[in-house]
Amino acid sequence: MGGRLDGKVAVITGAAAGFGEGMADLFVAEGARVVVADINAAGAETVAARHGDRASAIAADVTLQADVDAMIGQAVRRFGRLDILINNAGYTHRNGPLGDVDETTFDRIYEVNVKAIYLACLAALPHLKVSGAGVILNTASTAGLRPRPGLTWYNASKGWVITATKSMAVELAPDGIRANALCPVAGETAMLADFMGEDTPEKRAQFVASVPLGRLSQPRDIAQAALWLASDEASFITGVALEVDGGRCV
Repeated sequence: MGGRLDGKVAVITGAAAGFGEGMADLFVAEGARVVVADINAAGAETVAARHGDRASAIAADVTLQADVDAMIGQAVRRFGRLDILINNAGYTHRNGPLGDVDETTFDRIYEVNVKAIYLACLAALPHLKVSGAGVILNTASTAGLRPRPGLTWYNASKGWVITATKSMAVELAPDGIRANALCPVAGETAMLADFMGEDTPEKRAQFVASVPLGRLSQPRDIAQAALWLASDEASFITGVALEVDGGRCV
């Protein structure tokens, strides 16, 4: 056990797969106790089961206040405190013309990518203030920094995440709470096909060619960045939108 998060308790949303799963595994390895939250109950249970009594799964739709309250409450009841909130759950529309995105899809994007962060912060803040050194990490995207055609409504939601994170950082600093955003480039997750429009060898090659380091992101890349931002090593870092993108935003 590495120990960089010894004694810390974290809630991670969207933790049944992809970036969230990578964070959950690494955070436990580094000494944290983790609530693995996901709308996919079976997936959350599978991730948590790997870690015995150091992880606890909960089925949560992060767009519903009751589910979010239960998620935060589980951390406090099971582990006695809350130090780290990671708002990682995300949703997108398929790459294509902005006029082709229907209203139901648009609403779901903003419920998951925007409203969920609002709800989680409301529920978590009292406990993070008690912690005295609380951390909020919001998964944004390179799309919020360098928007490209075809993902307009998703891009805009991630721009909101970045702006909200910076505002949180300023407002919550007197309470000892740090807020930062992670901005991954697209990676090997379930959302990749939607980002590219279709998952074909040709599309992948085209996308990889736009990343100077020559590959897509991996869950471990994002987890390592999250670990640093959540640890005491980053105790003077707040309000940052950290690009984890192999140079794509340059």
